[in-house]
Amino acid sequence: MMPIESAGEPQGFRGDVTGLELSDVIQLNGNNGFSGCITVQQGDRTGRIFFREGKVIHAEQGGKLGEEAFYDIMEWRSGHFSLEPNVSTTSHSVEKSTTFILMEAHRLMDERRAGRPAAPAPVAPAAAAAAPAPARTAAATVVERVKGAAGVSYAVLLGKDGACVEDGSFEGATLAGRAAYLALMGSRLGASLGAGDIRSMALHGKGQHLLLLAGKNHYLGVTAEGTSELGAVEAEVLKLLASGH
Repeated sequence: MMPIESAGEPQGFRGDVTGLELSDVIQLNGNNGFSGCITVQQGDRTGRIFFREGKVIHAEQGGKLGEEAFYDIMEWRSGHFSLEPNVSTTSHSVEKSTTFILMEAHRLMDERRAGRPAAPAPVAPAAAAAAPAPARTAAATVVERVKGAAGVSYAVLLGKDGACVEDGSFEGATLAGRAAYLALMGSRLGASLGAGDIRSMALHGKGQHLLLLAGKNHYLGVTAEGTSELGAVEAEVLKLLASGH
């Protein structure tokens, strides 16, 4: 057991882990900037996932630490979890983003359930070599072109790890997080239906719509005005993307 610091008696709430709902709990607490610990119990097994300001920083389970422990916990299809906001740790065994490790956990689960050996993990942002300048410039040009489309409020390009490409703004990071979560949900839905990888997804809202387009190496997240026709916006975005090649 790694060092744990507790500010008084842990307080929080408990719930059941059914199917893949634990990932929703992790994503929700990540988006809310949660600091604390999620303890997950299945039979005689106990796993702990520690957060600091919404980011998973450490996980432990059965002698395993870091990502290996996190992926093991995510494999559990049943059990109980408890949120303990007053519990912290001095350990820091997870460096990759929460979105990345969630998507990687689901990729590994899909591979195992299909009876296929798990493919090597994609390179995380911290270990990835810097992209050539021309590619980054082309990516920025694509996003700026999409931002100018009728009905589009904002657009962001993100890698399959959920990280923004050339957009360090708060608005860009927020949209990237929403788009990555939509991609995660789409991946889960596609796997459950046997439909394979998603190509596009859309969420309709009163004040704003969210559109996700998937490419080979990137996702394009687009927010559209609530008064716009989302189908028309998608058609215009696809037209702009096609004309840029």
